[in-house]
Amino acid sequence: MTRVRTVLAMRTRQGCEERFEKEWLAAAEEIRTLDGCLHQDLVRDADDPRSYLIISDWADRERLDAFGRGEHRDRLLRVIRELRESAQRNTYQVLHSVRGEAGESR
Repeated sequence: MTRVRTVLAMRTRQGCEERFEKEWLAAAEEIRTLDGCLHQDLVRDADDPRSYLIISDWADRERLDAFGRGEHRDRLLRVIRELRESAQRNTYQVLHSVRGEAGESR
């Protein structure tokens, strides 16, 4: 089984940034308990505060796909759809990971 990473590039509607971040965090707290969910990040573009990446790592494609068919994803998508201007998702196989010498500081 190969670990997979999804990357969802999303741009929020004007004025929806704070609500989007709050809603994502609430959903992520639930999703983190699901079988196979390894890690989730929400990152914002340093030059465009309405542009985000939602990055999540899953143990394998099968468990990611199970999430994709589940109620947690449906609930998250309902919120995202009303707050977003655009979105594009890609899924990648993680081939190699190399940590910096300092490791994770957060």
